[in-house]
Amino acid sequence: MICVSLGRTRHRELVKSHQALAEKGAELVELRIDWLRYPPDLSRVIKERPTAIVVTCRRPQDGGRWRGSEDDRLMLLRQAIASGVDYVDLEEDIAKKIPRYGKTKRIVSYHNFEETPDDFDLPDIYERMLELDADIIKIVTMAQTPADNVRMLQLQAEAERPTVAFCMGDIGIPSRVLCGRYGAPFTYATYSRERVLAPGQLSFDELRDLYRYEEINRETRVFGVLGDPIGHSWSPLIHNTALRSEGINAVYLPLRVPAEQLVETLREFEWLRPQGYSVTIPHKEAVAGMGVLPDATVVDSGAANTLYRNEGGKWCATNTDYEAALTVLREGLAETGDDSLEGKRVLILGAGGVARAIALGLSRAGAAITITNRSKDRGRALAEQLDCQFVGWENRGSTFADVLINCTPIGMFPDVESTPFPQHWLRDGMLVFDTIYNPENTLLLKEAKTHFCRTVSGLEMFVRQAAAQFECFTHLPAPVDLIRETLRRGISPVRIKGAPEKPPGAPTLDPAE
Repeated sequence: MICVSLGRTRHRELVKSHQALAEKGAELVELRIDWLRYPPDLSRVIKERPTAIVVTCRRPQDGGRWRGSEDDRLMLLRQAIASGVDYVDLEEDIAKKIPRYGKTKRIVSYHNFEETPDDFDLPDIYERMLELDADIIKIVTMAQTPADNVRMLQLQAEAERPTVAFCMGDIGIPSRVLCGRYGAPFTYATYSRERVLAPGQLSFDELRDLYRYEEINRETRVFGVLGDPIGHSWSPLIHNTALRSEGINAVYLPLRVPAEQLVETLREFEWLRPQGYSVTIPHKEAVAGMGVLPDATVVDSGAANTLYRNEGGKWCATNTDYEAALTVLREGLAETGDDSLEGKRVLILGAGGVARAIALGLSRAGAAITITNRSKDRGRALAEQLDCQFVGWENRGSTFADVLINCTPIGMFPDVESTPFPQHWLRDGMLVFDTIYNPENTLLLKEAKTHFCRTVSGLEMFVRQAAAQFECFTHLPAPVDLIRETLRRGISPVRIKGAPEKPPGAPTLDPAE
């Protein structure tokens, strides 16, 4: 079950939003009466309630907005119990001050907005809360490392009493989605992404429709995308949509993993029994050398964007950017009747993981490659590795090219008015490929069309590499058309059901995952 936290400043808005949630199918709603601007009229917000409710009144030190006295707060909570509400949330320090009464169930909660206590303190906290006459114990902490998710879910799995345990923050999102897998009676969501009441909250629509929280069980397979940042990624949308369309009992999660925590995270995440990862910045090169079984694309490029288990359960690595890029390039060239890359002069902007994979494929296909990059050392190192030309970023317009490929984030949402290659440097008739997929039609591509250039969008490359990842993960054919349509609708102003309700956050430094 999903408990939807609802905070409004006016009584009328709280009642109206509660009704709207009931019409959307919510079964349990937390009424955050501490958000009300005026003294709460409890009878007004609980009368004729359309769903089961949790009444919560949080102090500022517990992440709430209560501005009244502590005596008045305790009186409101006792009044809620006397009124027979379904649940009341009591912080650990007041649980003994408010006795059990009637049929109201007691959620006794512990919140830590700074960190997740260590393996010695967490069990002590739980044992302490077992003594507080709780029907449900709630332990919520701030994730400082991805491994904190595992520690909280382990606590959840070993709980002696009905327990809700998860982490806050964007690093803690996996535990919000997976806590039900390990016995939580419910998790918490917010009404919408515009009304987040706690760090890292997902919306009711996202949890129910995108992550299919209520269908997750012990047999649910776990996949995800490793990166930092990760809030920009559309991979959870397209992969979860594809998994659902194929009737696969699996969930795909956004996994924010700082670079220095990658090795520890992958080791700790083994407890979750993950079956595959998409890999984006800054991890593509790091995972390629982590003891997995690499294929030729990884060995040659030194970068991987996919980790998956083979039929024997061994971790394998591949780079689906490689073949996806070559495929869309050949399709772009085919419009002229010549889809061969051999002998084509190619200028690649950028030297990150996706540039490395594309350059490797082009080199093998016989293209003449020139690398340019804002960081000269990084660009020159890639050029030396592939035995191709390097030109300084300031001189990139002097290179004569049949094919121009942008592998930088310049022009990605929200910086849509920028281009990595000024219009006056474009040459009529060249093929221009932008690996950015959001927006699908970047300023670079728009200006290229005015020079009668053939253009290739990064959206199609993203679709092809994501489809290849899906097939690695599931060993089944990917629903390519569905993936393409889902991504197009996801990055458009009109969102599909379950998609994020606002544009993604900070842009990635490596636009193709």
